Amino acid sequence: MAAPVQSLPQVKLPSAPSTRLTPEQLYWKSFKTPTLVPSPSNSPITHISQPLQPASASAFSSTTPPDIFTVTTGARVQIFSVRTRKLLKTLSRFDDTARSAEVRPDGRVLVAGDETGAIQVFDVNSRAILRTWKEHKQPVWVSRFSPRDPTALLSASDDKTVRLWDLPTEKSVGTFVGHADYVRSGAFMCGSQSANLFMSGSYDQTVRLWDSRAAGRAVMTFKLAAPVESVLPMPAGTSVLAAAGNQIAVLDVVAGKPLHMIKSHQKTVTALSLASHGERLVSGSLDGHMKIFETTGWNVVAGIKYPSPILSLGVITSGAEREDKHIAVGMQSGILSLKTRLSGEQKVRERERQREMQALLEGKLDEHDRKVKNAEKKRGKGWEKRFRGMDFIGDGIDIVIESQDTKRRKKEHDWEADLRKGRYSASLDRVLATNDKLAILTLITALRHRAALGAALSGRDEVSLQPILKWAYKSIKDPHTVNLSVEVAMNILDLYSVNLGQSAKIDALVDKLHKRVREEVDRAQQAWQTKGMLDMLKVS
Repeated sequence: MAAPVQSLPQVKLPSAPSTRLTPEQLYWKSFKTPTLVPSPSNSPITHISQPLQPASASAFSSTTPPDIFTVTTGARVQIFSVRTRKLLKTLSRFDDTARSAEVRPDGRVLVAGDETGAIQVFDVNSRAILRTWKEHKQPVWVSRFSPRDPTALLSASDDKTVRLWDLPTEKSVGTFVGHADYVRSGAFMCGSQSANLFMSGSYDQTVRLWDSRAAGRAVMTFKLAAPVESVLPMPAGTSVLAAAGNQIAVLDVVAGKPLHMIKSHQKTVTALSLASHGERLVSGSLDGHMKIFETTGWNVVAGIKYPSPILSLGVITSGAEREDKHIAVGMQSGILSLKTRLSGEQKVRERERQREMQALLEGKLDEHDRKVKNAEKKRGKGWEKRFRGMDFIGDGIDIVIESQDTKRRKKEHDWEADLRKGRYSASLDRVLATNDKLAILTLITALRHRAALGAALSGRDEVSLQPILKWAYKSIKDPHTVNLSVEVAMNILDLYSVNLGQSAKIDALVDKLHKRVREEVDRAQQAWQTKGMLDMLKVS
């Protein structure tokens, strides 16, 4: 009895890079419905802030931050609603460009510095000026409320000083000197053990830790490799993040040394913010990239590209659980971008994201990916269906394996029948007429294995040779098919080079193929040159 004819195994092309998004990427992609808000004066968006969660509930009448966030641009401070993303109020009583506006945790008072060196405190409801200080002699870049004391404030200036203020008094209650250049960033430390500590970052490439009880002298100094643009305390109160140049330093204030250097951006990092209850770090840079890092191993988990250099950003939270609600990004172009997180499946995605991150930290990411992939496949109809050809007829009955294949064999294509019968040229003509990429590759591969490619290409006239040349011209630029198309083209030239010049159509196709090959060779040479330059950069 003759064996049944089996179909040719279809050629499988190498798989392209996976386009499956991780739960982390899906989470950050769920921030959609972007709103672009232009600055009224076309000025850059220099600062974005949301009232902090109070560190002490007894210090404030309300323990829940108000439903607002502030945007500083030009000589204006804009107050937006977290719920509606709409502009609620504008404060414009500044003599020059405003800097670093911030609302107190109870939402009643706002402080901002400006280019003249003045610091002004406003009543949020009436917009009345409650207090003005003018001790700084140069622009004030930082003005922050304490999360513990409703009357305590911090400021930092280009006059190289850091000052503490008490709202009821007319003068600063402490001046801290030690920086040798502009002080452009500062913040109060977090944690119950850091009530008297605050920090500052300067263009003298240092981050200094200060104690309000230490008579104006830094208690700890970290020296970095570039001017410091932004500092951010971590919630635990034991570490500080500092953006210096295109790197972000993780500084341990307990051990007094750097823990890690995050190197991901190409240009200066200008803004830092925390998200996901302090489990994610969000950074913005002059390269236009916003990147998200997990705060255990400091790996990049997601990113978003913006059309202009980023000067400021903030992950705006809402609700009693302080869930991430908006991504607010301020750009050099004067555009404020607001992206809002969709609800719906967000809790499911959050659980997936946490499971994936846990697997990454435990070194079991491959196992996690396999489980996810298996879960996405359709489940079988039952274990008994796996035993094809087995017949179960009650207890104690032996398993009977049928001799006939219960699967219906796939219908044979015409070109497969021609190949089986040795009609190689006809098989090639038929498969080229189908325009089925995988079928063509499957047949040509089979012809190669049978040493029949030359036979399939020989003895052709002007009409039957054109489809093959057209296929070679089209496929020679595809990395998946370049090897086969080159082999086919070489066979054609060997067989028909003596006939060139006898057909205008064939000559034109050969010329086009020649130009295409030259283009691909040029691209390959450029790629090798680029690789050489990159190798030199890696060595240096």
